[in-house]
Amino acid sequence: MGQRENNRQRRIEQQIEKMRNRALARGKVDLATLPLPLRLDDDKRLVRVFVEGYEDVAFWRGIFDNFTNPYLRFEISVPTREDLPKGKKVLLKMAESASEELLLCMDSDFDYLLSDENDESRQIVASPFMFHTYAYATENYLCYAPSLHNVCVKATKNDTRIFSFEQFLAEYSKTIYPLFLWYVYSASCHTESVLPLQEFRTAVRIGYLDLEENGRHTIEWVGRNVERCRERLESEYPAMAAHMGRCNDYLASKGVIPEETYLYMHGHTLMDCVVMIVLQTVCEKLRQMSLARIIASSKEGVALKNEISNYTNSLRSIHDVLLDNENYTSCPLYKKLKADIQHYIDSTISRLGV
Repeated sequence: MGQRENNRQRRIEQQIEKMRNRALARGKVDLATLPLPLRLDDDKRLVRVFVEGYEDVAFWRGIFDNFTNPYLRFEISVPTREDLPKGKKVLLKMAESASEELLLCMDSDFDYLLSDENDESRQIVASPFMFHTYAYATENYLCYAPSLHNVCVKATKNDTRIFSFEQFLAEYSKTIYPLFLWYVYSASCHTESVLPLQEFRTAVRIGYLDLEENGRHTIEWVGRNVERCRERLESEYPAMAAHMGRCNDYLASKGVIPEETYLYMHGHTLMDCVVMIVLQTVCEKLRQMSLARIIASSKEGVALKNEISNYTNSLRSIHDVLLDNENYTSCPLYKKLKADIQHYIDSTISRLGV
């Protein structure tokens, strides 16, 4: 296996060198002084892992870091293409090339939920060399409710619990679930124009967070928006409305419960239009609390100014902390993904005869 890996590594180095030379010949970029990847003579088989885009590399690196073993080494990257496009469609075009040594990792979108409805989704879910998030996207993991208090602590350096993210996102999920049914059903029927993403986003977004009673007033505001949209859909598409009960039963068979709708909704809508709004409000209150404690202390003059400066300099961007969040490992959907990867690793190592 060592000689085979050495030969493979040399081929990779040759391909990279060709790419460097082509780039230099076109005069687009100066790569002459950039280092080549290290050649690792550890006798591990190199497994290339292609993901949708650059923003996904760190997420999947974090996933595969949990599967260190003496036989396989994983390298996460985006597909190398001269025409630059990335994304799920590019990975799906590579489906026939997926193998023990070439894995494809992608957002599930609705493929897990609709795997009984179309061939492409069925292929993604069934392939032993294609892994999907089960949740709609990587952003849904980053916004996993039990992990969000830690995001606040890292951003504000204040560990005081003033808000229950778990309770809020459970109530929010139940509130938007009736409209989520319409969104999923229209996607399954390929009639996305019935409820376009922009309209769904507008109905389920939160414009503000009222911290009183753990956001109850905000949830009620969202509920009114959802109800108006749902009533319009029922009025305009009565035939589709008759199928919502069946859609509910189907989603239940996939393990979806109303309290966890946020894990399956459009990831960027969840992060940008819901979770970031909540985090900003909660973190601002935590910062105010920390500063109030410092000001109320016995420190005065220069000592007080230094203490305030030390605290403010320790603060971090909420968005950056959220993007670095890896405290979603207790999520049941993550455990499904982990089990899929573990099965692949066990099967591959078994076939190596070690």
